[in-house]
Amino acid sequence: MLSLPLTLRYNVFVQQSCRSLHLAPPFLLDDYTPRYNLISSVDAAKKRSAAYAHLRECNLCPRLCGINRYEKTGVCLIGADTVKVNTIAPHFGEEPVIQGHNGSGSVFFSGCNLRCVFCQNYDIAHQHNGFDLSPEELAEWFIKLQEVGKVHNINLVTPEHVVPQVALAILHARDIGLRVPIIYNTSSFDSLESITLMDGLVDIYLADFKVWKDSTSKGLLKADNYASTAMESIKAMQAQVGDLCFTGDGIAKKGVLMRHLVMPGKEDEGVEIVRWLAENVSKDMYVHIMEQYFPRAHVGKPKRRGVKGVTPGGIEASSESEVRYEDINRAVKSEELSTVKKAAVDAGLWRFVDVTEHAGFHN
Repeated sequence: MLSLPLTLRYNVFVQQSCRSLHLAPPFLLDDYTPRYNLISSVDAAKKRSAAYAHLRECNLCPRLCGINRYEKTGVCLIGADTVKVNTIAPHFGEEPVIQGHNGSGSVFFSGCNLRCVFCQNYDIAHQHNGFDLSPEELAEWFIKLQEVGKVHNINLVTPEHVVPQVALAILHARDIGLRVPIIYNTSSFDSLESITLMDGLVDIYLADFKVWKDSTSKGLLKADNYASTAMESIKAMQAQVGDLCFTGDGIAKKGVLMRHLVMPGKEDEGVEIVRWLAENVSKDMYVHIMEQYFPRAHVGKPKRRGVKGVTPGGIEASSESEVRYEDINRAVKSEELSTVKKAAVDAGLWRFVDVTEHAGFHN
């Protein structure tokens, strides 16, 4: 009896092995259609109506300003008719599974609903530099990124305070030919109303869980109840899109990618965060434990104390300089980073971003 050709025997072996060992990964997609292209015209109309309602009585974040943004601005200082954008371009500074070969089509919004003293994008988030775009103009930029930049996705960076305009832009973009996934790149300081509005429009939540303690939130983020808000938001994100999934090219298409930036001296908070993620969200969550913190924004700037002049005793008083936020005015130590990573593994998390592997994209 003639034996099967080598190629055929190999194919049979692979098929049998995959069936018996269940090697097909649960996070692999054969194909993917963005969620915004799956919603009905009726649901799209409801989204538009809800977006305008949010702008008339803003409850998009836990600040709950409750103002009519057509008449005045709240904490974020952004009105209703436009968004302020600092940069729109293919971006190669994201996780490999996000940027791929062609880059992530990143839209960096100016402004923010947090006031992080260490903000790594201080010039964008705190200084309101940029240009104004209507939702329709923003949608046209999405198309340019797709057609000219050939980007893998549209990456909305710090969109928490402009969610209604973003929703309107996505809905307009789908009508004029957008076909790539939408990434909602957030600090997780979102209201549930905001996340609900994004349901059906966002494919990937690229979410950050910054700090754990309320005292740290108040001191460094200038916000109350950050951790409890983030917990609620992250659970809602996970319920919408699940764990991060990829197509065969190694590019993420749907799910949650969770980030935590390890802070100097705050590794105990990082430990609590990764434990909470494993125990309350998903042990299969794709996690990026980030080490690139460096002092920015207000950290390390001199703080003046005392007044230069002459004291009542006739002695000249010198001006005494101190460094602001001295406890985080340094790089993260390797031991601090290792502590958080070990806690994540011990908690059962196992899907980690490894930027050195470049997720199969080798130059």
